[in-house]
Amino acid sequence: MAKGISRRVWAAALVLFCIMILFIVRLAWLQLLPWSSHAAVHAAVNRGGWQRLSVIQRQRNLVLDSGRGDFVDRYGQAITGETYSAAAFFPVRPDARGEAGTVRQLAALLGVSAEQLQSYWDAVREPVFWTAGAGKLPLRLKAEQAEAIESLGLNGVSVLPYRNRYVSGFEAKHMIGFTSQHPEWLAANHSKELASGKRKLNEQVGGAGLEKSLDKLLHGIGATSVSYFIDGRNAPVHGLDYRITQPGNNYYPLKVQTTIDLKLQNKLEAYADAQGLKEGAIVVLDADNADVIAMVSRPKLKPGQFESSDGSEWSNHALTAVAPGSIFKLVTAAAAMEAGVVSKKEKFHCNGEYGKYGLSCWKEGGHGTITLQEGLAQSCNIVFATIAERMRANELQRTAYALGIGRKAGWHRDKPFGPFRRPLRLLEEEEQGQLFAGVDRGATGGMSQQALAAVDGGVMAQSGIGQRDVRMSPLQAANLIVTLLHEGRVMEPRLVSEIRYADGQRMVKLPAQRAQGGRGRIHAGTTHALLRGMRAVVDHGTGRSIRQGVWTVAGKSGTAQTERAGVALNHQWFTGYGPVKSPRYAVAVLAANRTPGSPHQATKLFRGVMDIAARNEKEMKR
Repeated sequence: MAKGISRRVWAAALVLFCIMILFIVRLAWLQLLPWSSHAAVHAAVNRGGWQRLSVIQRQRNLVLDSGRGDFVDRYGQAITGETYSAAAFFPVRPDARGEAGTVRQLAALLGVSAEQLQSYWDAVREPVFWTAGAGKLPLRLKAEQAEAIESLGLNGVSVLPYRNRYVSGFEAKHMIGFTSQHPEWLAANHSKELASGKRKLNEQVGGAGLEKSLDKLLHGIGATSVSYFIDGRNAPVHGLDYRITQPGNNYYPLKVQTTIDLKLQNKLEAYADAQGLKEGAIVVLDADNADVIAMVSRPKLKPGQFESSDGSEWSNHALTAVAPGSIFKLVTAAAAMEAGVVSKKEKFHCNGEYGKYGLSCWKEGGHGTITLQEGLAQSCNIVFATIAERMRANELQRTAYALGIGRKAGWHRDKPFGPFRRPLRLLEEEEQGQLFAGVDRGATGGMSQQALAAVDGGVMAQSGIGQRDVRMSPLQAANLIVTLLHEGRVMEPRLVSEIRYADGQRMVKLPAQRAQGGRGRIHAGTTHALLRGMRAVVDHGTGRSIRQGVWTVAGKSGTAQTERAGVALNHQWFTGYGPVKSPRYAVAVLAANRTPGSPHQATKLFRGVMDIAARNEKEMKR
């Protein structure tokens, strides 16, 4: 009986030993021998000892679409995001690709020699799209090209849909911004998402503009990628071919509807370039609610191709505060009328020299006897230095602040709302500008009463003509016109109206709104007087050269002295509105760092911008 039990034990042990041997042999076969289709499938499902294959498969993944949300204009026209067909190459060894003659046909379709194609393909270590040149975007294939490449049946090359972030039909937009890799920022701000795998250190994040301010919503929930299965010898695994991986969520990616009129925006960009605007900005606001209709900044934005050391290419000059020159006289005149230190009928005498502080009028010999309105029309420095010196610094600051000057103008919310868990400012790069320098600024952007009391007459006289330490941005200058048209009610220029899910449902609405935290409001009579003065500027003043055009317009010109690297330069300005009888747009133009004595480019550009906007309106109504 004992012998029978012993035999059964030994038999069971022998069976277990044989099973273990078979398992070891099987494992060695999977790890060391060429991969079969069955082994590849088995490895794709399991995550244990088949680490080698999983690494190879990861290297063979190609991202087709990052999953990042897109921007559209006010009419739904795409500003970012276009999909087109491109040729994708995978690292497949030469003898596994296909017939040599077929490879030559592919080379001909791509416009290169067979030798060039073979050399390129041999160097491929990770999946890549075929590009038109080093560092450029994947080559856009025509329909017949794509069909012909697919028909070749080569292993390791396929036509796939590529999602290009920046639409190739027009220039990138500064207000939209750009994306770039920023692992340090991600590590500092999204450590939890990185730890959970929701975000990756090498992903693209917003670097400026709306791409940056809305990055948390735009980055999406994952990329769409394609995997090409190969064995350990870089040969395709037949029967598996490609596998598309994409997020299974109908709500993403999001779509951000901006207030921009893309057609007008592109026309104005082309016009600015044709007129030779090298540095500066054009801002067009809706006169009814201050929505940003167009925002042009130069130099051009070229994502991924930044060449200057000072960052001027990616800086949005529409948001940068610089010396405003005589357009600030609108603020000085308003402050003087509000403070009661000047009357509309008062007359001033200008002989060309102020007599102190080294101030003089731009017109040699002066303007003679002149009223405040004519002083505005002729941009007389003597008139505005005189009335500025009559005021106290806090009177000028109070009116400037009531008009939205000296504080950021763009749309924002100080408290979390909707999907935003933190306060939101759509234009994070916007500079608030200033009136006086060298003093501490309070929470509202103003100066302390003690600091204001120390401002002397010389500072006031120079500040009153928009020089010395006064700084304004083109966005503020355009919004100043909207404020005057609204009898002193300050609006916040809005760049986004709503954000929608991929299925069309609205996620959140960003309504047009009045400026928050404002201090007071100027009288309606003051705004009417300034609007009359701006009409006089174009009718017979410094802007009379632009009287003729599609619309009758009104505005104020300005020239501010500045310097760069010790070289004297001028900022040329023009800000105004049109048409006069029924204002549609408020426009500010800055031609920055111009050579002294050069033609006033900003005035000419303003007239052209208004004419283009007028024609665009007519086209929209057809």
